[in-house]
Amino acid sequence: MASLNVPGVEDPDENGLAGPVCRAVTPGGDVLLLVPGDCAAARAAAHAQDDDLAAVMEITDVAPVSVPHRIRGRAWIAGWLTPVRNAQRAEAAMLLAERQPVGELLGIGEALQPDPAPGMYGRAAWMMLRLEVGECAVDDLWGAAPVEPDAFAEAVPDPLVAHEADLLQHLHAAHGEQVRGLCALLDDTEAACGLRDRAVPVSLDRFGLRVRFTDAGQRSYDARFDFPEPVRDVAGLRRAMHRLFEAAGAQ
Repeated sequence: MASLNVPGVEDPDENGLAGPVCRAVTPGGDVLLLVPGDCAAARAAAHAQDDDLAAVMEITDVAPVSVPHRIRGRAWIAGWLTPVRNAQRAEAAMLLAERQPVGELLGIGEALQPDPAPGMYGRAAWMMLRLEVGECAVDDLWGAAPVEPDAFAEAVPDPLVAHEADLLQHLHAAHGEQVRGLCALLDDTEAACGLRDRAVPVSLDRFGLRVRFTDAGQRSYDARFDFPEPVRDVAGLRRAMHRLFEAAGAQ
């Protein structure tokens, strides 16, 4: 879930629909955003001079399973906002469609049309914007830290990111007892195993699995279970999870 804020510009949208509906990072580290053409950010960018429009995008990461304290983290990307125009529009639209292939739903076809006149943004379906990254910060389950723009540009998606929600939901629904039994692998087993009313997998990446153990009083304990080596795909994840469950069962 992402929102886009332009300091000093208020968006009258009360339904939360004015944020980016699609986004992608270019090879150079800029962020492409597809936004409603009549939102405040689109209007401000259309009338801004060159690249002097400062903006902040906030991304909220919510666990795809039902668990207390579902927000796993937030990230902030601050920089300068400009419209994507002319010949760059087709390239940008292709990148957005490649990263998030829902073109017909989001109206990317209309985004490829010639630039509308500034006064027409109330009728334009979508507008593509470019956010040139100046600074970033992350506050998540692993801690809070700034992120350099170069590091942001060089980052690559985790190989499990497209499957994480389905995998976590499957683990929770079909392997609940095995997930609960992972507390046997912890050094401080009492801290986790004393909260055995619920054990919910809350995050998953190529390096490991995080489980939140809770009791009826909503006390919670988060534990991270690292894989012996990073997994490259879903097949590797199956093998890594099988080893975790086997190791826990042997305790």
